[in-house]
Amino acid sequence: MKLAYWMYAGPAHIGTLRIASSFKNVHAIMHAPLGDDYFNVMRSMLERERNFTPVTASIVDRNVLARGSQEKVVDNITRKDAEEHPDLIVLTPTCTSSILQEDLQNFVERATLETKSDVLLADVNHYRVNEIQAADRTLHQIVQFYIEKARKKGELPQGKTEKPSVNIIGISTLGFHNQHDSTELKRLMADLGIEVNVVIPDGASVHELKNLPRAWFNLVVYRELGILAARYLEEEFGMPYVDITPMGVVETARCIRKIQQVINAQGAGVDYEEYINNQTLYVSQAAWFSRSIDCQNLTGKKAVVFGDNTHAAAITKILAREMGIHVVWAGTYCKYDADWFREQVSEYCDEVIITDDHTEIGNAIARVEPSAIFGTQMERHVGKRLDIPCGVIAAPIHIQNFPIGYKPFVGYEGTNQIADLVYNSFTLGMEDHLLEIFGGHDTKEVITKGISADSDLAWTKEAQAELNKVPGFVRGKVKRNTEKFARERNFNQITVEVMYAAKEAVGA
Repeated sequence: MKLAYWMYAGPAHIGTLRIASSFKNVHAIMHAPLGDDYFNVMRSMLERERNFTPVTASIVDRNVLARGSQEKVVDNITRKDAEEHPDLIVLTPTCTSSILQEDLQNFVERATLETKSDVLLADVNHYRVNEIQAADRTLHQIVQFYIEKARKKGELPQGKTEKPSVNIIGISTLGFHNQHDSTELKRLMADLGIEVNVVIPDGASVHELKNLPRAWFNLVVYRELGILAARYLEEEFGMPYVDITPMGVVETARCIRKIQQVINAQGAGVDYEEYINNQTLYVSQAAWFSRSIDCQNLTGKKAVVFGDNTHAAAITKILAREMGIHVVWAGTYCKYDADWFREQVSEYCDEVIITDDHTEIGNAIARVEPSAIFGTQMERHVGKRLDIPCGVIAAPIHIQNFPIGYKPFVGYEGTNQIADLVYNSFTLGMEDHLLEIFGGHDTKEVITKGISADSDLAWTKEAQAELNKVPGFVRGKVKRNTEKFARERNFNQITVEVMYAAKEAVGA
């Protein structure tokens, strides 16, 4: 374990709570100390929920530590069963319950004797998996639980739907633009003449899960959530799944062609080429925009990309393949799935970085000095510090990344939203000129273009005044070059003379 003030993926119980609270009429009991119940506040605020988040914390305190937890946990489960009448109660372990080595499965079995609700223990190891992995495992576990329950009761529906249909898997609470993506995917499926059978987990009832096998195929929207459930359904029922995220013009077309192949293999006779061409030409503005004079100004500009696997891979491909932007490096914090990410992006960037250490990413950004960053909220903070614009393309995210307006990232409308995000994230040539003329917002003091707040070099008042005269968009580079020059020569103070010497040394 390590102490961290920034984590790209939260602890495992957050992933389990995201899945449980995504379903309708499912309640989660979190066995944890006071303070670990921040999920309720986080979800209510970010998702702008009108209803209370269906999560109850069964607090571990000194009394519980003295007497044991079983009585309190079982009481909380039975109390919520009587008060809320949920279809399912999920008991969520935490690192605390793991440290105490409590037999939570025994707690569940005890509680089941007294509840009308189904009770399930989330089977996740808090020392081995993070939020993303736990979410995927919990969704798989719930799907498997209700499929097997229906099978035992003889309630599994037989056969497929009459018309081609799909299960959309992976839409979750607290997901990056998930609600907008869900709406766009439903619209896309309607355009293709494909019925939406079930969307899981968000907004679904656990009673609908027995109907999952009726769909012709499963669409796994995001690499992080839904793969395990889709593989389980494939093994049990021979259901094919499409795991191409329809993000960007090229990948959206590739996803649709894969869907066409999958449903035609089951007896349909569809041809989506005309639809793809029409959407690419007239609905998506991205293909046209990438050839316009505005976008051509971005050709060759340097960018870096960092985020989860799905969004970082998709944005890297869009930047390099569709907009002609030079991706210096692309990275992900999903270390457990690093091979997939490398396979997806290696040909579209100069370097691939796999890490969950935010300081490493901050230093990598400072090292290459890109024109724009596409990353998480952490990279946005780094960009602010380095005076480099940043477009947020993946979680972890801020409330501003839960827009009220319609902003999907998938499908053909998603191509427009991404093109706007990319274009508006760069500081354009005229903007540089105007910042210099009008002074901009950053001329009162020097921007420190480094990740560390500390500096071992002192700037004289005259040198600092001279540095302030440098245009804001190149000031950081001048500052770094001067400090590098001074360190190489063991100067401990930077004067105006040192500045001029450094300028001559680099040929500026």
